[in-house]
Amino acid sequence: MDTTAQLALGAFLLASTLAVVGVLTYAAGRAQRQTVIERLSGDGAVRELPSGRRRRFTGVDRQLRRTRLGRRVQLKLAATGLDITPGEFAVYVIAVVAGLWTAAASLLAPFFGPIAGILGAISANAFLSHQRRRRTEQFINQLPELSRILANATSAGLALRTALGMAAEELDAPAGDELTLVTNQLAVGRSIDDALGELAERLPSRELVVLVTTLVLANRAGGTLVASLRNLTNTLEERKETRREVRTMLAEVNATAFTVPVLGLGAMLMMNSMMPGALARVTGSPLGQIAILAAVALFATGFFVIRRLGKIEI
Repeated sequence: MDTTAQLALGAFLLASTLAVVGVLTYAAGRAQRQTVIERLSGDGAVRELPSGRRRRFTGVDRQLRRTRLGRRVQLKLAATGLDITPGEFAVYVIAVVAGLWTAAASLLAPFFGPIAGILGAISANAFLSHQRRRRTEQFINQLPELSRILANATSAGLALRTALGMAAEELDAPAGDELTLVTNQLAVGRSIDDALGELAERLPSRELVVLVTTLVLANRAGGTLVASLRNLTNTLEERKETRREVRTMLAEVNATAFTVPVLGLGAMLMMNSMMPGALARVTGSPLGQIAILAAVALFATGFFVIRRLGKIEI
Protein backbone atom coordinates (compact mmCIF):
# COMPACT_ATOMS: atom_id res chain seq x y z
CA MET A 1 0.00 0.00 0.00
CA ASP A 2 1.53 3.32 -1.06
CA THR A 3 1.83 6.41 1.12
CA THR A 4 -1.18 8.16 -0.43
CA ALA A 5 -3.48 5.24 0.35
CA GLN A 6 -2.18 5.05 3.91
CA LEU A 7 -2.78 8.76 4.42
CA ALA A 8 -6.27 8.47 2.97
CA LEU A 9 -7.08 5.50 5.20
CA GLY A 10 -5.71 7.29 8.27
CA ALA A 11 -7.69 10.41 7.47
CA PHE A 12 -10.85 8.33 7.02
CA LEU A 13 -10.35 6.54 10.34
CA LEU A 14 -9.65 9.85 12.12
CA ALA A 15 -12.72 11.46 10.57
CA SER A 16 -14.87 8.46 11.52
CA THR A 17 -13.60 8.55 15.09
CA LEU A 18 -14.26 12.28 15.39
CA ALA A 19 -17.71 11.81 13.89
CA VAL A 20 -18.60 9.10 16.43
CA VAL A 21 -17.26 11.21 19.31
CA GLY A 22 -19.20 14.20 18.01
CA VAL A 23 -22.44 12.26 17.77
CA LEU A 24 -22.00 10.84 21.29
CA THR A 25 -21.18 14.27 22.70
CA TYR A 26 -24.19 15.80 20.96
CA ALA A 27 -26.48 13.06 22.27
CA ALA A 28 -25.17 13.45 25.82
CA GLY A 29 -25.55 17.23 25.68
CA ARG A 30 -29.06 16.94 24.31
CA ALA A 31 -30.02 14.49 27.05
CA GLN A 32 -28.58 16.79 29.72
CA ARG A 33 -30.40 19.76 28.24
CA GLN A 34 -33.68 17.85 28.25
CA THR A 35 -33.10 16.84 31.86
CA VAL A 36 -32.46 20.45 32.86
CA ILE A 37 -35.59 21.58 31.02
CA GLU A 38 -37.72 18.93 32.76
CA ARG A 39 -36.34 19.87 36.16
CA LEU A 40 -36.28 23.63 35.92
CA SER A 41 -38.85 24.61 33.31
CA GLY A 42 -41.90 26.48 34.41
CA ASP A 43 -44.39 24.41 32.41
CA GLY A 44 -44.98 22.06 35.32
CA ALA A 45 -42.78 19.25 34.10
CA VAL A 46 -42.35 16.39 36.49
CA ARG A 47 -39.15 16.86 38.42
CA GLU A 48 -36.71 14.01 38.87
CA LEU A 49 -36.54 13.21 42.54
CA PRO A 50 -33.30 11.98 44.08
CA SER A 51 -34.48 8.37 44.14
CA GLY A 52 -32.50 7.56 41.00
CA ARG A 53 -34.81 4.72 40.05
CA ARG A 54 -35.20 3.60 36.48
CA ARG A 55 -38.22 5.02 34.69
CA ARG A 56 -40.71 2.60 33.17
CA PHE A 57 -42.93 2.89 30.10
CA THR A 58 -40.85 5.69 28.59
CA GLY A 59 -42.47 5.25 25.17
CA VAL A 60 -45.95 5.66 26.60
CA ASP A 61 -44.73 8.64 28.59
CA ARG A 62 -43.34 10.42 25.51
CA GLN A 63 -46.54 9.89 23.55
CA LEU A 64 -48.76 10.95 26.44
CA ARG A 65 -46.88 14.19 27.14
CA ARG A 66 -47.71 15.38 23.62
CA THR A 67 -51.46 15.31 24.30
CA ARG A 68 -53.55 17.78 26.25
CA LEU A 69 -54.60 15.09 28.72
CA GLY A 70 -50.97 14.14 29.25
CA ARG A 71 -50.00 17.74 29.99
CA ARG A 72 -52.83 18.02 32.52
CA VAL A 73 -51.71 14.82 34.25
CA GLN A 74 -48.15 16.14 34.17
CA LEU A 75 -49.16 19.35 35.93
CA LYS A 76 -51.08 17.47 38.60
CA LEU A 77 -48.23 15.06 39.22
CA ALA A 78 -45.81 17.97 39.53
CA ALA A 79 -48.01 19.47 42.25
CA THR A 80 -48.29 16.20 44.18
CA GLY A 81 -44.54 15.60 44.47
CA LEU A 82 -44.95 11.91 43.55
CA ASP A 83 -41.93 10.23 41.99
CA ILE A 84 -43.90 8.96 38.98
CA THR A 85 -44.14 9.96 35.33
CA PRO A 86 -47.40 10.54 33.42
CA GLY A 87 -46.77 7.37 31.40
CA GLU A 88 -46.35 5.26 34.52
CA PHE A 89 -49.45 6.79 36.08
CA ALA A 90 -51.50 6.11 32.94
CA VAL A 91 -50.42 2.46 32.78
CA TYR A 92 -51.14 1.95 36.48
CA VAL A 93 -54.58 3.54 36.14
CA ILE A 94 -55.43 1.31 33.17
CA ALA A 95 -54.36 -1.73 35.16
CA VAL A 96 -56.47 -0.69 38.16
CA VAL A 97 -59.51 0.03 35.95
CA ALA A 98 -59.16 -3.38 34.29
CA GLY A 99 -58.85 -5.08 37.68
CA LEU A 100 -61.92 -3.31 39.09
CA TRP A 101 -63.89 -4.06 35.94
CA THR A 102 -63.06 -7.77 36.18
CA ALA A 103 -63.67 -7.96 39.94
CA ALA A 104 -67.05 -6.21 39.76
CA ALA A 105 -68.18 -8.29 36.80
CA SER A 106 -67.26 -11.54 38.56
CA LEU A 107 -68.37 -10.72 42.11
CA LEU A 108 -71.56 -8.79 41.33
CA ALA A 109 -72.75 -8.92 37.71
CA PRO A 110 -71.37 -8.08 34.25
CA PHE A 111 -73.42 -4.88 34.30
CA PHE A 112 -71.29 -3.51 37.16
CA GLY A 113 -68.02 -3.91 35.25
CA PRO A 114 -68.19 -0.62 33.30
CA ILE A 115 -69.49 1.20 36.38
CA ALA A 116 -66.53 -0.01 38.44
CA GLY A 117 -64.14 0.97 35.64
CA ILE A 118 -65.55 4.50 35.46
CA LEU A 119 -65.39 4.82 39.25
CA GLY A 120 -61.79 3.63 39.13
CA ALA A 121 -60.83 6.34 36.62
CA ILE A 122 -62.64 8.98 38.70
CA SER A 123 -60.90 7.71 41.83
CA ALA A 124 -57.50 8.05 40.14
CA ASN A 125 -58.19 11.71 39.42
CA ALA A 126 -59.51 12.17 42.97
CA PHE A 127 -56.31 10.57 44.29
CA LEU A 128 -54.18 13.15 42.49
CA SER A 129 -56.37 15.96 43.81
CA HIS A 130 -56.13 14.53 47.31
CA GLN A 131 -52.34 14.28 47.09
CA ARG A 132 -52.16 17.85 45.86
CA ARG A 133 -54.33 19.09 48.72
CA ARG A 134 -52.30 17.05 51.19
CA ARG A 135 -49.03 18.48 49.92
CA THR A 136 -50.51 21.97 49.97
CA GLU A 137 -51.61 21.47 53.58
CA GLN A 138 -48.13 20.33 54.52
CA PHE A 139 -46.64 23.35 52.80
CA ILE A 140 -49.09 25.69 54.57
CA ASN A 141 -48.07 24.22 57.92
CA GLN A 142 -44.45 25.14 57.11
CA LEU A 143 -45.24 28.70 56.01
CA PRO A 144 -44.80 30.25 59.49
CA GLU A 145 -41.31 28.76 59.75
CA LEU A 146 -40.55 29.82 56.17
CA SER A 147 -41.67 33.37 56.89
CA ARG A 148 -39.59 33.43 60.07
CA ILE A 149 -36.45 32.26 58.22
CA LEU A 150 -36.94 34.86 55.49
CA ALA A 151 -37.48 37.59 58.08
CA ASN A 152 -34.33 36.67 60.00
CA ALA A 153 -32.26 36.42 56.83
CA THR A 154 -33.41 39.75 55.42
CA SER A 155 -32.96 41.47 58.80
CA ALA A 156 -29.34 40.28 58.70
CA GLY A 157 -28.88 42.12 55.41
CA LEU A 158 -29.08 39.14 53.04
CA ALA A 159 -30.72 39.44 49.62
CA LEU A 160 -34.06 37.78 49.00
CA ARG A 161 -32.50 35.23 46.62
CA THR A 162 -29.99 34.21 49.30
CA ALA A 163 -32.74 34.03 51.91
CA LEU A 164 -34.78 31.70 49.70
CA GLY A 165 -31.72 29.49 49.24
CA MET A 166 -31.19 29.29 53.00
CA ALA A 167 -34.85 28.40 53.53
CA ALA A 168 -34.59 25.66 50.89
CA GLU A 169 -31.66 24.11 52.75
CA GLU A 170 -33.16 24.32 56.24
CA LEU A 171 -36.77 23.28 55.62
CA ASP A 172 -37.95 19.72 55.10
CA ALA A 173 -40.17 18.53 52.26
CA PRO A 174 -42.39 19.74 50.72
CA ALA A 175 -41.29 23.32 51.40
CA GLY A 176 -37.63 22.43 50.94
CA ASP A 177 -38.28 20.72 47.60
CA GLU A 178 -40.45 23.53 46.28
CA LEU A 179 -38.00 26.24 47.33
CA THR A 180 -35.15 24.25 45.81
CA LEU A 181 -37.03 24.35 42.52
CA VAL A 182 -37.48 28.12 42.94
CA THR A 183 -33.78 28.67 43.63
CA ASN A 184 -32.84 26.50 40.65
CA GLN A 185 -35.07 28.61 38.43
CA LEU A 186 -33.49 31.77 39.81
CA ALA A 187 -30.04 30.32 39.13
CA VAL A 188 -30.81 29.91 35.42
CA GLY A 189 -31.98 33.50 35.05
CA ARG A 190 -35.68 33.51 35.86
CA SER A 191 -37.08 36.46 37.77
CA ILE A 192 -38.26 36.25 41.36
CA ASP A 193 -41.76 37.28 40.30
CA ASP A 194 -42.10 34.42 37.81
CA ALA A 195 -40.55 31.76 40.04
CA LEU A 196 -42.68 32.65 43.07
CA GLY A 197 -45.77 33.07 40.90
CA GLU A 198 -45.40 29.53 39.58
CA LEU A 199 -44.94 28.29 43.14
CA ALA A 200 -48.29 29.84 44.06
CA GLU A 201 -49.89 28.20 41.00
CA ARG A 202 -48.53 24.75 41.84
CA LEU A 203 -49.71 24.87 45.46
CA PRO A 204 -52.70 27.25 45.51
CA SER A 205 -53.63 28.59 48.94
CA ARG A 206 -54.54 31.95 50.41
CA GLU A 207 -51.63 31.90 52.84
CA LEU A 208 -49.07 31.24 50.11
CA VAL A 209 -50.59 33.89 47.85
CA VAL A 210 -50.26 36.45 50.67
CA LEU A 211 -46.62 35.48 51.28
CA VAL A 212 -45.75 35.53 47.58
CA THR A 213 -47.48 38.89 47.10
CA THR A 214 -45.55 40.35 50.04
CA LEU A 215 -42.22 39.12 48.68
CA VAL A 216 -42.93 40.24 45.12
CA LEU A 217 -44.05 43.73 46.15
CA ALA A 218 -41.06 44.14 48.45
CA ASN A 219 -38.74 42.98 45.68
CA ARG A 220 -40.25 45.45 43.21
CA ALA A 221 -40.71 48.54 45.32
CA GLY A 222 -38.62 47.88 48.41
CA GLY A 223 -39.95 48.75 51.83
CA THR A 224 -40.04 47.25 55.29
CA LEU A 225 -39.90 43.60 54.32
CA VAL A 226 -38.69 42.46 57.75
CA ALA A 227 -41.62 44.02 59.62
CA SER A 228 -44.10 42.67 57.09
CA LEU A 229 -42.70 39.15 57.34
CA ARG A 230 -42.74 39.19 61.14
CA ASN A 231 -46.38 40.30 61.18
CA LEU A 232 -47.18 37.69 58.56
CA THR A 233 -45.50 35.00 60.68
CA ASN A 234 -47.82 35.70 63.61
CA THR A 235 -50.87 35.67 61.34
CA LEU A 236 -49.85 32.39 59.75
CA GLU A 237 -49.36 30.79 63.16
CA GLU A 238 -52.90 31.78 64.18
CA ARG A 239 -54.38 30.51 60.91
CA LYS A 240 -52.48 27.23 61.32
CA GLU A 241 -54.09 26.63 64.72
CA THR A 242 -57.52 27.57 63.40
CA ARG A 243 -57.22 25.17 60.46
CA ARG A 244 -56.21 22.36 62.82
CA GLU A 245 -59.24 22.94 65.05
CA VAL A 246 -61.65 23.07 62.11
CA ARG A 247 -60.19 19.89 60.59
CA THR A 248 -60.63 18.09 63.91
CA MET A 249 -64.26 19.16 64.20
CA LEU A 250 -65.05 18.02 60.64
CA ALA A 251 -63.39 14.61 60.93
CA GLU A 252 -66.70 12.90 61.79
CA VAL A 253 -68.47 14.52 58.83
CA ASN A 254 -65.79 13.35 56.40
CA ALA A 255 -65.95 9.82 57.83
CA THR A 256 -69.73 9.80 57.32
CA ALA A 257 -69.32 10.85 53.69
CA PHE A 258 -67.13 7.81 52.96
CA THR A 259 -69.36 5.48 54.98
CA VAL A 260 -72.43 6.10 52.79
CA PRO A 261 -71.11 4.53 49.53
CA VAL A 262 -69.39 1.73 51.48
CA LEU A 263 -72.77 0.78 53.00
CA GLY A 264 -74.33 0.64 49.54
CA LEU A 265 -71.57 -1.60 48.19
CA GLY A 266 -71.79 -3.83 51.27
CA ALA A 267 -75.55 -4.18 50.84
CA MET A 268 -75.16 -5.32 47.23
CA LEU A 269 -72.45 -7.83 48.14
CA MET A 270 -74.56 -9.21 51.00
CA MET A 271 -77.64 -9.53 48.80
CA ASN A 272 -75.68 -11.29 46.08
CA SER A 273 -74.10 -13.67 48.61
CA MET A 274 -77.45 -14.53 50.21
CA MET A 275 -79.13 -15.01 46.81
CA PRO A 276 -76.46 -15.94 44.25
CA GLY A 277 -77.19 -14.44 40.86
CA ALA A 278 -79.73 -11.93 42.21
CA LEU A 279 -77.88 -8.90 40.84
CA ALA A 280 -77.44 -10.60 37.47
CA ARG A 281 -81.19 -11.16 37.26
CA VAL A 282 -81.94 -7.58 38.36
CA THR A 283 -79.59 -6.08 35.80
CA GLY A 284 -80.87 -8.40 33.09
CA SER A 285 -83.81 -6.09 32.37
CA PRO A 286 -83.77 -2.39 31.34
CA LEU A 287 -85.90 -1.45 34.35
CA GLY A 288 -83.45 -3.08 36.73
CA GLN A 289 -80.50 -1.38 35.06
CA ILE A 290 -82.21 1.99 35.42
CA ALA A 291 -82.90 1.28 39.09
CA ILE A 292 -79.25 0.32 39.73
CA LEU A 293 -77.98 3.45 37.94
CA ALA A 294 -80.38 5.60 39.95
CA ALA A 295 -79.17 4.00 43.18
CA VAL A 296 -75.52 4.57 42.26
CA ALA A 297 -76.32 8.19 41.36
CA LEU A 298 -78.08 8.72 44.70
CA PHE A 299 -75.17 7.27 46.67
CA ALA A 300 -72.73 9.45 44.74
CA THR A 301 -74.93 12.50 45.31
CA GLY A 302 -75.06 11.77 49.02
CA PHE A 303 -71.29 11.47 49.16
CA PHE A 304 -70.67 14.80 47.42
CA VAL A 305 -73.41 16.63 49.36
CA ILE A 306 -72.00 15.51 52.71
CA ARG A 307 -68.49 16.43 51.61
CA ARG A 308 -69.70 19.83 50.48
CA LEU A 309 -71.53 20.50 53.74
CA GLY A 310 -68.38 19.62 55.66
CA LYS A 311 -66.14 21.88 53.59
CA ILE A 312 -65.37 25.19 55.29
CA GLU A 313 -63.12 27.76 53.71
CA ILE A 314 -60.77 29.43 56.17
